Amino acid sequence: MRNTAGFLFIALTLIIFGGCAATQPSPQKGYEKAFEHEDLYILSALYLEDIGDYENSSSLFNTLYKESKKREYLYRSLKNNLAAKENEKAIKRVDEIAGESVEDFELARIKIVALMRADRLAEAKELAMRLVKSSKSVDDYLLVSEIYVKLKEYDSALKYLEGAYVKDYNEKILEKMAIILYVNLERKKDAIAQLESHSRINGCSASVCNKLIGFYSNDNNIEGLLSTYLRLYKIDPSRDTANKIVQIYGYKKDYPKMTQFLEESSSDNELLLQLYIQAKDYKKAALKAKELYDESVEISFLGQSAIFEYESSEDKNDKAMQKRVIAKLQEVIALKREGMYLNYLGYLLIDHEIDVKKGIEYVKEALKIEPDSIYYLDSLAWGYYKFGNCKKAANIMKKIENMDGSDNEEVIKHIEAIKKCNKK
Repeated sequence: MRNTAGFLFIALTLIIFGGCAATQPSPQKGYEKAFEHEDLYILSALYLEDIGDYENSSSLFNTLYKESKKREYLYRSLKNNLAAKENEKAIKRVDEIAGESVEDFELARIKIVALMRADRLAEAKELAMRLVKSSKSVDDYLLVSEIYVKLKEYDSALKYLEGAYVKDYNEKILEKMAIILYVNLERKKDAIAQLESHSRINGCSASVCNKLIGFYSNDNNIEGLLSTYLRLYKIDPSRDTANKIVQIYGYKKDYPKMTQFLEESSSDNELLLQLYIQAKDYKKAALKAKELYDESVEISFLGQSAIFEYESSEDKNDKAMQKRVIAKLQEVIALKREGMYLNYLGYLLIDHEIDVKKGIEYVKEALKIEPDSIYYLDSLAWGYYKFGNCKKAANIMKKIENMDGSDNEEVIKHIEAIKKCNKK
């Protein structure tokens, strides 16, 4: 629905301020206005265009053209006819001005678009082919190809797109070619080859990479997807792109490559920590956990840092290392009394005979949280063993002999040691 009130307001403004000036052109000197209040007419026409009143905007731009003879006003007026879906009106007006001539390229283009929208495709094609011979413009090659697409003559559409692409290695042209090849002509390999060739020579822009991703995804080509996402990440290092790369490595179960990517990108350090743990690379796990703690001040990362520092140590009897690890774990349990940290701290105090009694207290507290943990029970038995109470240690070990985890190397060693002690 047209904004009649808006137009009436502007028309009244033009009458008050313009009077009859619009019909009285004044001589132009240099960059002077063609007639008095030309600026006011322009602003009014633009306002109408902005609110979607294309018919009245076209009328005002036409007035501007008649009074000034400036071609740009004519083009704007005709384009507003197109915006108002007055295609036949636009065709008639161009014919009255230029007939079948294509000397004014812009007028010819406007008429071609109007003919296409009016579904007069044969006429549009004939005019567009004459225009492209004269203009040699990339835009006009695209216009011809668009008509052929509407006519479902895809080979001809592709031919004109290729002509445009040779003139200007434009990605928008390339994408149109790829879609016709992939969707309309079902030449999928050729479509992908075109995009890959362009990306190898000119680089894989976000637009080209995303088009390739769409095609590879549709074909379920995992290697193609991975290769393209890695190229895309170099120009768009977003979290979303990184997640896609990680998902593909996970699907392929290629954890070394996933680890390498996460190390280089730093896109998901928590996942990288889990990969280090999975690979039993405790030295890197300790450093990464400490890094995560420094960044987030999340106390559990400090606890993990302590555990992996101990596990990665070549000399478990290194007193300085033990002191650091124990200090970290004490800091952790002061804020977060979780069974894992209580047990680990207790076991260190017991195993290295630093403070066996205190170690047993920590392990007992851990068992209150997880009473059926084989590892906590093992720690408690080991505490009593170190304390010299082998009978009590043996009674606990009887409970865990058939539990899941009893085949753990360290648990087996403890069972044997406690059995020998108890016999004595």
